[in-house]
Amino acid sequence: MIGYKLFRVRTDGTLGSLFINRRQRLRVGETYPAEDHPTKGYAHRPGWHICSKPDAPHLSKRDRHWYVVEFRRFRRHKRPACQGGMRFTTDWMRIIRPLDSSDQPT
Repeated sequence: MIGYKLFRVRTDGTLGSLFINRRQRLRVGETYPAEDHPTKGYAHRPGWHICSKPDAPHLSKRDRHWYVVEFRRFRRHKRPACQGGMRFTTDWMRIIRPLDSSDQPT
């Protein structure tokens, strides 16, 4: 399945998670298993968090960019529209490429 994930973009071109396990460096074309990193101040929700469309109005876009990702074996989570709507959690994902203006979410 195809989804969308917002990543921090570092000056060296690597990507990073927004909140949990921020030190991990991610790269386009690689597949990553989910890791469990309980973090004080955050609800424990293990797995990669992926959006059904590139929309998360409640999150800042500064130094961040949407990427197209592939994933399987997921759980659905209905979220309010103000948080981007349907989300998924999954045990692995592959980062395919940055989202560009020609992309049309399905």
